[in-house]
Amino acid sequence: MTIAKAVYQRVLLKLSGEALAKQGDYGIDPDAADFIARKIKAIRHLDVQVAVVIGGGNLWRGEIGQKRGMDRSTADHMGMIATVMNGLALRDALERNQVETRVQTAIEMNAVAEPYIRLRAIRHLERGRVVILAGGTGNPFFTTDSAAALRASEIEADILIKATKVNGVYDKDPKKHGDAVRYDKLTFQQVLEAHLNVMDMTAFTICQENNIPILVLDFWHGEDLLRGICGDSSVGTLITSS
Repeated sequence: MTIAKAVYQRVLLKLSGEALAKQGDYGIDPDAADFIARKIKAIRHLDVQVAVVIGGGNLWRGEIGQKRGMDRSTADHMGMIATVMNGLALRDALERNQVETRVQTAIEMNAVAEPYIRLRAIRHLERGRVVILAGGTGNPFFTTDSAAALRASEIEADILIKATKVNGVYDKDPKKHGDAVRYDKLTFQQVLEAHLNVMDMTAFTICQENNIPILVLDFWHGEDLLRGICGDSSVGTLITSS
């Protein structure tokens, strides 16, 4: 396809930790990291500023520890550290694809990454660097969805893109129902009224209160990410205030 001009200048891309693992597996797959890096590089070619928040579910899931009696704070902090490991792996893949990248963490790890400083993150973005924002919010009891919404607000992102394996938000599970209908566009209020599962409530509320649009799309399908950033309404579901 002929790529049009991007309609967003600064985006925050939310990826699950599982994106770095092989299908149905755990750990970090270098090929998966390279695939993601090439997708992000294509966005940068549109002169779009890119920040990334990535989960840690491919390495550790806090609920597993909790089910075995682990303290919730300890389990969550382990999850935050897992996101830093993923961030470093993704930075390596991006740098190997000639994309200048910085990792900033909410939990200080000065030997491997910068501490998260809002204005420094914005300066990196303005200079064309991809910024990976790891370590969640730095606090337990918050998901990486919430961290993504918080960081999107802080860096004044034009949109939060939630990368999934489904092309948008449907009225029911498209994997179970062949007649499921995809929404091209929704308002925050419509999502709440229909009880649609987009993000956890804390993350969703942060986006709603700060008027940050959410674009849910299939990150792995063709050029959907590029098309979504260029405003193609046939890709994903756009959620806005009105």
